[in-house]
Amino acid sequence: MLKIKNIHANIESKKILRGINLEVNKGEVHAIMGPNGSGKSTLASVIAGREEYDLTKGEMLFEGEDISEMDAEERAHKGIFLSFQYPIEIPGVSVTNFIKTAINETRKANGQEEMKANQMLKLIREKSELLEIDRKFLSRSLNEGFSGGEKKRNEIFQMAMLEPKLAILDETDSGLDIDALRIVANGVNKLRSEDNAVVVITHYQRLLEYIVPDYVHVLYDGKIVKSGTKDLALELEEKGYDWIKQEVSSL
Repeated sequence: MLKIKNIHANIESKKILRGINLEVNKGEVHAIMGPNGSGKSTLASVIAGREEYDLTKGEMLFEGEDISEMDAEERAHKGIFLSFQYPIEIPGVSVTNFIKTAINETRKANGQEEMKANQMLKLIREKSELLEIDRKFLSRSLNEGFSGGEKKRNEIFQMAMLEPKLAILDETDSGLDIDALRIVANGVNKLRSEDNAVVVITHYQRLLEYIVPDYVHVLYDGKIVKSGTKDLALELEEKGYDWIKQEVSSL
């Protein structure tokens, strides 16, 4: 589904990614871990096409198509979804109206008619029940006055409604208590299928107790320096990132 070949990326002329290779197939969950400043969020942003990041070398293929020059909106229409670490607030725009617009813009970009109102309402009802979301929540302005847990649950609701092929969750566990973390993780697990893939970016192993990855990759100084199974996350929890730094410096 996603093939990343030797990508290098900068932000404001500062080199962040220094040769990333990664392949994500349908049905897989990949966890990207690493210390602060290692390039995890940059990698997420580059895949999603955020314009402030410059891809200077390498290529990214999504379902066999080169997406390196596509803007974020085009990539979203192709089926790439990014859950932000810090979701923005949009006063005056309800959660429901925001998601209706997003869905219909994607359908329009793919040559489809707008979803009929009764179909949309049925889908909203099904997904909100799946994620245990109160209907009153859907009428509130997008992220305005939301707690950290509500913001993250709203991101997962958007993911459920848009049904992306590839979901990138950028530090979804940031700032969440155990109850909120469990609710968000359960939502992600309910949406996993053999037809989609998930990339989870996190500092800590605790999220991976709920969203169990097929593969774990450790990012350090802009490169993936180690890959393995979920056991690698447990090893990181036990030894910390200094262990990785020592391994890298000894090479």
